[in-house]
Amino acid sequence: MKKRVILAVTNDLSGDQRIHKVAMSLIKFGYQPVLVGRRLPDSLPVSRPYGCRRFRLLFSKGPLFYIAYNIRLLLYLLFAKADIFLANDLDTLPAVFVAGLIRRKKIVYDSHEYFTEVPELVNRGRVKRIWEFIEAFIFPRLTFVYSVNSSIANIYELKYGTAVRVIRNVPSAKRPEPVSGSLPAGFGDCPVIIYQGAVNVGRGLEEMIHALPLMPDYHLLIVGDGDIKVQLEDLVRRLDLGNRVFFAGKVPFDQLSWFTRQAVLGMSLEQDLGLNYHYALPNKLFDYLQAGIPVIASDLPEIRQVVEKVGFGVIVDRFDPEYLSQTIKSMLYNPELLQIWRECALAAAPDYTWEAEEKELLNFFPIEK
Repeated sequence: MKKRVILAVTNDLSGDQRIHKVAMSLIKFGYQPVLVGRRLPDSLPVSRPYGCRRFRLLFSKGPLFYIAYNIRLLLYLLFAKADIFLANDLDTLPAVFVAGLIRRKKIVYDSHEYFTEVPELVNRGRVKRIWEFIEAFIFPRLTFVYSVNSSIANIYELKYGTAVRVIRNVPSAKRPEPVSGSLPAGFGDCPVIIYQGAVNVGRGLEEMIHALPLMPDYHLLIVGDGDIKVQLEDLVRRLDLGNRVFFAGKVPFDQLSWFTRQAVLGMSLEQDLGLNYHYALPNKLFDYLQAGIPVIASDLPEIRQVVEKVGFGVIVDRFDPEYLSQTIKSMLYNPELLQIWRECALAAAPDYTWEAEEKELLNFFPIEK
């Protein structure tokens, strides 16, 4: 009989590529995964070759949401048929840890980021201390832990003495033909700069929008949703850029690569707003790489390491609009350099695939079949 693994997240499952890749790998290894998340009013439908369960909650954000979600998740885990519980990030770990202890199940922890150092917590001392207390209590008691890059893994190992392995969030080498999306009429007639991912603070989005008037030949495509989307839409209206900035919103991940391929340049301009961003290694960086698209990227250690090793873009340490516009124009007005970057990206793409990373997953499920 196949071992059943329940994987918990606090998102709505529709756009989470990492947890989908983990689930597909588990199927390949002979496990039966079930994903658990939440359902929002605008959640897209999900149809997957594994089980999915999404909770409806009264609260969608803030402390009440996290409390309600973990209570609901705990109740589910206490009675669900399962052999392994897998928590994705700290916001699901309390319920997974308690349920695992009560039911004597193996607990796996996938740390997608340095959670207690996300920008949303950096300046909220009391809330941050609560999450730090939860992490400090549970983390040393965990055995099977992995994270998205070596910087974050090293921090946790030094902090808690727990071995943390690294499984990067990179694309699959075997990707189906992307499902076509849509752009406004005429939008693709000008070169497109793309941002894909969470539309949150510290991603360089405000600065890039302010840079657009200095780059009249370019359009900006923003794929994703998040806390500051409404503010960015207001900014676009104030600057009268409605025909040059398109918010595609949340899209299914099988459609995401279509949008990526419409661009000539990808942006990964995470700002150094706390240690989580400082040590970030965004999965969009690898999506751009696999599509052969050069990047303009932040001078942060994990990002710099990949961009310079592959040689497919420019690292910047300033975010003022004039500097960004000058840098982008110097990149895109050089067709020979663009071709070199493209060739370097496509040549390196096989080295950054999920098929290589997933082998490490076997080390986290030491259960006799």
